[in-house]
Amino acid sequence: MKTYTAKGYLNGICAAVSYGTNPLFALPMFAQGFGVNSVLFYRYFFAIIIYGLWLKFYKKISFKISLKEFVILFIFGIIFSLSSVFLFGAFKYIASGLACTILFIYPLLVALISRIFFNEKLPKIIWLALFLTIIGIGLLYGGNNESNLNITGIVFVLLSAISYAIYMVGVKQAKTIKHIKPDKLTFYVMLFGLCVYIWNLKFCTQLQPINNFFMFGCALMLAIFPTIISLETITFAIKFIGATKTAIIGALEPLTALFFGIIFFKEIITLKIILGVILILTGVIFVILKKK
Repeated sequence: MKTYTAKGYLNGICAAVSYGTNPLFALPMFAQGFGVNSVLFYRYFFAIIIYGLWLKFYKKISFKISLKEFVILFIFGIIFSLSSVFLFGAFKYIASGLACTILFIYPLLVALISRIFFNEKLPKIIWLALFLTIIGIGLLYGGNNESNLNITGIVFVLLSAISYAIYMVGVKQAKTIKHIKPDKLTFYVMLFGLCVYIWNLKFCTQLQPINNFFMFGCALMLAIFPTIISLETITFAIKFIGATKTAIIGALEPLTALFFGIIFFKEIITLKIILGVILILTGVIFVILKKK
């Protein structure tokens, strides 16, 4: 049990950090005129090819699923992709760091959904950790000095958070897919999620072509880090330690975005940001140290 719990925490941390690289690779493509759905199409398309070949020829995994499993996985794939659409759409209206920060109301949503619909008991230390991470994220938000708050961007982020929370709770609670291995589940979530972008791009008739090596590299990195690595590790984390703890550990994502902002985009670090980082890390440590 302890081994699986440790693996769950490590996978949760890895999922948060890798998902936090979204702006690093997406923003250069937006700067070159790519639309949200084109960027996400390439992200998922390359991820499906790379991951599918890995599972088929290296892990020797069978892709066979039942009709019931197909329906559930299709729904989860659509929900997860909608979360990506809303988040990337928000990048068009508000700063990516701000969007990633606001996104992290989703641990609260996960906790509330688990408590209200599945009567999941949450110890006081989990509520304390949740409170600390929310306050910390609020300080990060305040430390961004972002004065131009576009309501459309904020609504998009909130919709992304809701979709992401529903996905996390659903993966944990859906009995139909409990026996499916995480890597196989990840593949089908990406595969069915691709349908959203194919539909939005009018069956790819509006897909923008990649015309240089740098854009190809950005799309490839989007497929590997915030997609394959993030999805697989978060699936393991949810199965091992539950959706609520995984969500709270996910508060490491805005720290990742903050790190890249300072290193690559010359963002200024303030006292509020430092305090926010301390509170978030404290909340995450509380979750990790809590004994079952």
